[in-house]
Amino acid sequence: MPTVRYAPDVLFPTYAFVPGRHPHPVTDPRGHSFGHPQIVPEPLNSQFPRNSIEFLTAVDLFNAGFYWEAHETWEGLWIAAGRKGELADLLKSLIKLAAAGVKAREGQINGVQRHARRAVQLLHSIRAERPAAQSNYCGLNLEELVPCVQSLAEKPIVDETPSEAGRVVIPIQLTLSDLDPGSM
Repeated sequence: MPTVRYAPDVLFPTYAFVPGRHPHPVTDPRGHSFGHPQIVPEPLNSQFPRNSIEFLTAVDLFNAGFYWEAHETWEGLWIAAGRKGELADLLKSLIKLAAAGVKAREGQINGVQRHARRAVQLLHSIRAERPAAQSNYCGLNLEELVPCVQSLAEKPIVDETPSEAGRVVIPIQLTLSDLDPGSM
């Protein structure tokens, strides 16, 4: 099923990195990002997530099965967010969800479960802090996302099928809404 690309001009890497199976993207001269300067992203504005090319790129990477690459991109935004607070917790939940995708590719069912559970905890804490009418945060519908991640935590998936290109392994696609109700 084709998904919407939020940053269609950004090219995907030549392979989805899986530790131990591919050259490390940054440290190995054969890596898909070796020699590329590390970009320090601007902090994400939770009311206008579509203004962040890094956030959009991470969503695209995740949806296409480039879990390690999405994790790294969200981690830069998490650091820029100061690693604490509601926005940082959302980014950390996405980082954990992407880590679950990497663990699924590695065949580590316990790792998938552990990371998905932590993502659910973070998402629940964010949802608990928001008024009932504001289920969207950073363009993501938490009411839809939480059950999907919870399902992954309860029924972890592993798929070690080799893949040089990105390939979806976990059945979660992130969809951004056009407008967060709380941002008006």
